[in-house]
Amino acid sequence: MSTRRPDDATAEQGTTAPAAGVVPAAGAAPAAGGGLPAIDLRQLLALTDDTGMFQHARWATPDPHHGYCIDDNARALIAAVLHASVHSAGEEASAVPLQRYLSFLVYAFDEATGRFRNFMGYDRRWLEPVGSQDSQGRTIWALGQAVQLAPEENTRGLALNLLHRALPAVESFAFLRSRAFALLGIDAYLSSEPDANAAALRDRLAEGLLAAWRGNADAAWPWFEDVATYDNAKLSHALLVAGASMERAEMIDAALTSLRWLLEVQTAEAGHLSIIGNDGWYPRGGERAQFDQQPLEAHALVHACLAAAELTGESAWADQAWRCFAWFRGANDLGVPLYDEQTGGCQDGLSATGPNANQGAESTLAYLLSVLELHRHHERQAPAEPRPALSLAGTGDARAALMLW
Repeated sequence: MSTRRPDDATAEQGTTAPAAGVVPAAGAAPAAGGGLPAIDLRQLLALTDDTGMFQHARWATPDPHHGYCIDDNARALIAAVLHASVHSAGEEASAVPLQRYLSFLVYAFDEATGRFRNFMGYDRRWLEPVGSQDSQGRTIWALGQAVQLAPEENTRGLALNLLHRALPAVESFAFLRSRAFALLGIDAYLSSEPDANAAALRDRLAEGLLAAWRGNADAAWPWFEDVATYDNAKLSHALLVAGASMERAEMIDAALTSLRWLLEVQTAEAGHLSIIGNDGWYPRGGERAQFDQQPLEAHALVHACLAAAELTGESAWADQAWRCFAWFRGANDLGVPLYDEQTGGCQDGLSATGPNANQGAESTLAYLLSVLELHRHHERQAPAEPRPALSLAGTGDARAALMLW
């Protein structure tokens, strides 16, 4: 998986950067009504032109040499509809160019193949006839989220129309992550309206994930595959939400077991998140690569843990989401922040020698989506009595604490 880069320091639009200290200590949820990080749109907007969102940046400036991709514009669409969902209607809610990202997805769809193209040059020419299965799955995920959360009917109608045309291709997906991305989108769509065909497809995808789990997992390696690689928590997350929708306890149990394991193997002795690196990943029976660590992984864990918190009602899962979010703000193996308060962007990865200075779309969106998911989770929670937070930072017994719930 290639390391991405970031964007420009334009601050004309969006909210201001968070003040110092708004992020709670690693593992600690904020007090009720406070402590949420500010929603900082500056780098997202700096990376967006009248075509869509650039893939890469040199430092914080967009790099036109690498053009655009549907992966990032799909993620940007998710950010746009999440942003709209956590704001009341008005100028602030419309700050993110939702229609531009959706338009990119529309243009990427090829009626002849029933699939999306992925990479586009700066000259607006497609660089491939068909995108990867992961890019197809991520786009379906984005469309499902748009159907569920978009602020008005025209946008939802277009997203639904495109989703219906894209769904037949999902049956041919061979890879678990591609299927998991699509499963998240289908589940989001089904939460807003019934569709027997889509529900049947969801069920088949979920059964496939469960079969992969049952065929591969054991007590020492409770995972879907023989190598833990990228976007790992999306597998657990997809099986969790599908299991909840289908009322399948065995799916929920497998999802939560695998997610606990991911947290356990990615917790440093000091208690902070230590992400599986892409320089070798983590093979079964082998050594876990420490670097390079990717922001995508932190976001996947934040999102999955929040979903687990909402499904189970157990506050420890929300605490874990905050601990994973703290990775962006310096609670990591090098003790350095990847979020850049000067630009609103996120650096592209954590290597053994420090952060990658570039602030591209994938990393910036990983941070922004994590912030938006934390805001949405906060809004969805009923008022509760203050409770002590589960803090794993600096305890030296983080793995033991992870197994307490």
